[in-house]
Amino acid sequence: MKRGQVAIVTGAAQGIGLALARQLVKQELRVALFDLQAEKLEAVAEELRQAGGEVRTAVLDVREPERVRDEVDLVAQAHGQLDYIFNNAGIAIAGRVASTTLDDWNRLIDVNIRGVVHGVQAAYPIMQRQGRGHIVNVASVAGLMPCPSLVAYSATKHAVVGLSYGLRAEAAQHGVKVTAVCPGFIDTDLVHHSELRGMDRARAMSGLPKLTTPEACAAAALRGVRKNMAVVVVTGHGKLLSGLQRLSPDLMQTFANWAYRRQVGD
Repeated sequence: MKRGQVAIVTGAAQGIGLALARQLVKQELRVALFDLQAEKLEAVAEELRQAGGEVRTAVLDVREPERVRDEVDLVAQAHGQLDYIFNNAGIAIAGRVASTTLDDWNRLIDVNIRGVVHGVQAAYPIMQRQGRGHIVNVASVAGLMPCPSLVAYSATKHAVVGLSYGLRAEAAQHGVKVTAVCPGFIDTDLVHHSELRGMDRARAMSGLPKLTTPEACAAAALRGVRKNMAVVVVTGHGKLLSGLQRLSPDLMQTFANWAYRRQVGD
């Protein structure tokens, strides 16, 4: 990453998105921050400007493809280039599949899959024309292995990983890089305040490993991006579990069965 390059971060008002924005500004990139939360977004922008960052913002919903396309186009036109887009915006709904409604599924699909697709569809043509650029899609370790009690969320993250792998192979022909970032459990509102279906929050939280800070997650993600890694797995437990999935899917399934029974108390 070089001084003066241009990056877009979605879901930038808090959590991993905010941590990414801070580190990009520290590295003297010009950043555009997208989020639905207007007050939080402006507070973040002011903080980063006080730190010397060149920052612009857009209050938008990643579920709206025209708005995403228009704002991405404006960023590229304003700076004459677009070097990175971090498709980070996402939501989580956890719990039993039997207690998960169709509306829950649709919300997860709309934000976690379509939101990423909208970012890709907006940025990729610009990067193709430039012959360079890097698309970074924030998925999850849940997109690399079986995750009972997170089935709907996990399904959307598997989709993001699959999208990223396929696009990486195609985009390389045009000089464009693609990376999927797969965090484990990070100390953000997504973990602490996600909606639960048919589960007790205290019991669910008690089974979690030690949470990693958003700052550590962002630093690891950016190291992987600089190396042009296809997938960046963040957190020790994430690396352990995704490694077990690759080595022995059957053993990982047995572990997932045990973890689910422990978590829900059945």
